[in-house]
Amino acid sequence: MIKKTQLRHLGLFLLALTPFSNVMAADALATDSPWMTGDWDGKRTELSNRGYNIVLGYTNEIGWNEAGGYNRDRTAVYADEILVSLGMDLEKILDWKAASVQFIITDRNGKDITSQRLIDPRSGQLTSTQEVWGRGSIWRLAEFSYRQRYMDGAIDMRVGRFGLGEFGEFPCEFQNLLFCGNTGGSSTGTVWYNFPVSQWALQLKYNFGQEWAIQGGIFEQNPSLQENDNGFKTSFSGNKGVILPLEVIFKPQQSFFGLPGEYRAGMFVSTTDADDVFLGADGQPQPLTPDGGYKSHSTRKGYWTVARQHIAHIANDPKRPIEVFTQAHFNDKDTTYIRSSINFGFTSMGTFAARPKDEIGVAVGRIEVNSRFTDRQRMVNALNDETSYDSAGFIPIQKKEYSAELFYGVRVTDWLMVRPNVQYLKHPGGVEKVDDAIVIGLKIQTKI
Repeated sequence: MIKKTQLRHLGLFLLALTPFSNVMAADALATDSPWMTGDWDGKRTELSNRGYNIVLGYTNEIGWNEAGGYNRDRTAVYADEILVSLGMDLEKILDWKAASVQFIITDRNGKDITSQRLIDPRSGQLTSTQEVWGRGSIWRLAEFSYRQRYMDGAIDMRVGRFGLGEFGEFPCEFQNLLFCGNTGGSSTGTVWYNFPVSQWALQLKYNFGQEWAIQGGIFEQNPSLQENDNGFKTSFSGNKGVILPLEVIFKPQQSFFGLPGEYRAGMFVSTTDADDVFLGADGQPQPLTPDGGYKSHSTRKGYWTVARQHIAHIANDPKRPIEVFTQAHFNDKDTTYIRSSINFGFTSMGTFAARPKDEIGVAVGRIEVNSRFTDRQRMVNALNDETSYDSAGFIPIQKKEYSAELFYGVRVTDWLMVRPNVQYLKHPGGVEKVDDAIVIGLKIQTKI
């Protein structure tokens, strides 16, 4: 039976694919409008001029397991997100110089083909072929923050509820999570809460001229914020500590190719207590004394780098860049399930003169499970005399998962992007016994 929520999201999906409907106002659904519903007879522009910027967004991602994976029963599943955002320019509204407020709520729903078909259910999931899935099928307060700039923008302060998305900042054009957004949330998800989870935070950034900046912050570390019942939680109950990120940013306007680039390097420390992934409280391998608990650590650490570089402008048009990129993330070996992740790729805007707003993207990458965690898996199997992968009690050994994605983004209108894609996963879930998988995807984004 189709649920009402499924019908509602299906309706939004179909509406995003009907650019020639004539049921709305005259300027709605215009191909050169930035919004599907148009300018609301000028009201939208009027509100913006007065300091109120409204964004209504919708993302839908479909995944079809074309081949391989743990479960070869083919099916297609969707995951989607509704986003409602209100930005308020307080300089226009209250004459507060260089001040603003941002409010964002989201609603996510659907399923993930990776967890449904690709990975062995006895093992953990390393990434997702539908990045918009995750953090619960619920409404969430994704951001409610106050931003103040000082010294003509040299100092940028933000306080309130938000995530760590501006650290290791990276766009989200691909459908595979390994290539979408910053890698902290996907590589250290139990510590680094990615969008749309928000937490109490204070963030400071100092800009050294036009090219250099350094930023740091203090973020609430509260595992209960990930729970489905706490989408709008604002109390500190359940708080276990804080996470402290620090990042250096370099944005040259003319770098190696005489073209713009962006380079980031950062680290974080989490003050929450964390269990060792291999050792027990007595200092021996934990599987030898399973009732004694794990060795405890007082901190967790991680490091990351991001590099993005324009290498050419097609027809010397800055709006048609070819960009290469790479991201890397490393976690400490004592406490973290995922040891590292890395990716490489390129995107091209306006590759074909007849389609100047279309995009092409190609990326490859891998996620590596902590070898100490793998050692524990082997030891547990040995102690339980589990030698056959087909045994129900066998723990699959996880090592590395490799991913690749190719997409072509069709800019149907200024408010609608449709990105069919093909993804290849080698060793889904990091388990070599699981067949390599091919996923056919479709990512649709629209501003309503």
